[in-house]
Amino acid sequence: MPELPEVETVCRGLAPVMEGQVIAHAAVNRPNLRWPFPKGMAGRLAGQKVERLRRRSKYILADLSSGETLLIHLGMSGRMTVSGDPEGRFATDHPEAQKHDHVVLDMESGARIVFNDPRRFGMMDLMPTKTADQHKLLASLGPEPLGNDFHDAHLVAAFKTRNTPVKTALLDQKIVAGLGNIYVCEVLYRAKIAPMHKAGKLSPKRVATLVPVIRQVLQEAISAGGSSLRDFRQADGELGYFQHSFDVYGREGEPCRAEGCNGTIRRITQGGRSTFHCAQCQR
Repeated sequence: MPELPEVETVCRGLAPVMEGQVIAHAAVNRPNLRWPFPKGMAGRLAGQKVERLRRRSKYILADLSSGETLLIHLGMSGRMTVSGDPEGRFATDHPEAQKHDHVVLDMESGARIVFNDPRRFGMMDLMPTKTADQHKLLASLGPEPLGNDFHDAHLVAAFKTRNTPVKTALLDQKIVAGLGNIYVCEVLYRAKIAPMHKAGKLSPKRVATLVPVIRQVLQEAISAGGSSLRDFRQADGELGYFQHSFDVYGREGEPCRAEGCNGTIRRITQGGRSTFHCAQCQR
């Protein structure tokens, strides 16, 4: 599932052809994805100007001139790709329609944005912009890891009474928004913290070391266009490249890359998810 860097990459890719532009026509080609589409969604989108495009956690939000906000989640296999950009930043010709092109937005500029989702775990919703932060999917989210509200004191306080493994705690969207399995594995490796370590047993000093590491890993991943393991594509259809920089994720049985370490990367299961780590480096 796309995590924060992948969603941020898509959001940045869509912004040049969506922000400040009017949706001339919207087509909704099926009644539902993970959940039903909002009633009359195509008509509610058509003719509206996209005032602002932004990201919250793993969601893309498009604030419209109608006073509504379009909420988008890519799910497991969702892609949003652009064609027909008159300024030549994307493919100039619209490709043939594909089987899983579920939502198509034609902009007045001539650009076309297509939401394609073979597994149909993605979703879209419409909500009043003024109360968007109260939406059921957004209301309980923690601070953005790249924002000012995410800092040492917040994480230390959040971990203080947690008896869960530190990896589980970092995946809790109420503690920090947008982190997923891949990047938590990479963060804990760089911080030299064992993923099984109880969050509440870590010293405040060790917890504080996680904050800059989280930001560094996410910023590097965004710069690389995210990670493409199976389905993820950027808005221009290109792959992300951060997967080539993984230190532990997906490297079970391979040697640890830390200088002077002769350990190998191990895989364990935590909460039904694979965790990759070096037992020698991470304690």
